[in-house]
Formats: sequence, C-alpha cells, structure tokens
Amino acid sequence: MAIASAAVALESSALGDWMRGGGLSYALVNVLHLLGLALLVGPTLLLDLRLLGAGRAFPLVETVRTLSRIAAAGVAIAVCSGVALFAADAVALWSHPVMRTKLALVLVALTNVALFYAWAGRGRSAWTAEVPMAARVSAAVSLLAWPAIVVAGRMIAYV
Repeated sequence: MAIASAAVALESSALGDWMRGGGLSYALVNVLHLLGLALLVGPTLLLDLRLLGAGRAFPLVETVRTLSRIAAAGVAIAVCSGVALFAADAVALWSHPVMRTKLALVLVALTNVALFYAWAGRGRSAWTAEVPMAARVSAAVSLLAWPAIVVAGRMIAYV
C-alpha cells in the first residue's frame, strides 16, 4: 500500500529523526499544533454558528472574511505541525484505527471548506441577512467535523 510506504519513508526521514531526537522538538511542535487547532477550531465554530443564524448582530460578510482568515492560518499551522508529529511514529500511527478516522475526518472537513469556497459560498460578498441553504449545510457539516477531529486526536492516546 502506497500510504504505508509513505509512512515508513516519513518516519525514516530527517523530520522523523528530529521529532524523536529528544530535547524539546516534540513538545514544542505539539504546542504549535495545539495553537493551530485553537486558531482553526475556535473561529471556525463561530463562523459556522454565524452562517447558521446565530450572532446576527455581527455583520455577515465581514465576519466571514475575518474568521476565515484566522482559521486559514490555523489550518496551515495545524497541518504542518501535524505532519511533523505524525513523522515521529508514522508507521504505528497509520495502523491505528482512530488515527485513520481522524485523517478521514480531516479530508471531509477540508473538502467541505473547498466546496464552500468554490460553490456554497459563491457570491458571499453580496450576502446580507440571508445565507444560502448550501452555505448553511456546509456550516453544519463543519460544525460537526472539526470538533470530531479534535476528539479523535485526543482519543488516539486512549484507544
């Protein structure tokens, strides 16, 4: 399987060696991952709730723009640090069913984001009070997916 081979290569890489090398590398990257998740999940949940009708006192277009930018920074930090954390023990992690579930959920969530910006969120600069149904469905999927990813990530250590 190609992914299993990639896991072996990643774990054997300089990044994998560095992450397992002792010192503070793993701990610092783990903190960075948590920061990325905070920047991603917090603003995303607020954005989803706004798209679903909560917080109508906040202007829709500006709220979407601002929270999306913060969440995008969080995605970048979380993905980069997540790859580094994965590199430390990629072979064992890839075989872990909860890790596979987490990665599948990440794929669902990122696909949902891409569909929102390509299709459901089209014309969002002209939105006033009413959010199109496709955008609300995307928000509902997001509202479920991102917290599930966080829970799955925590459960890897316990299942």
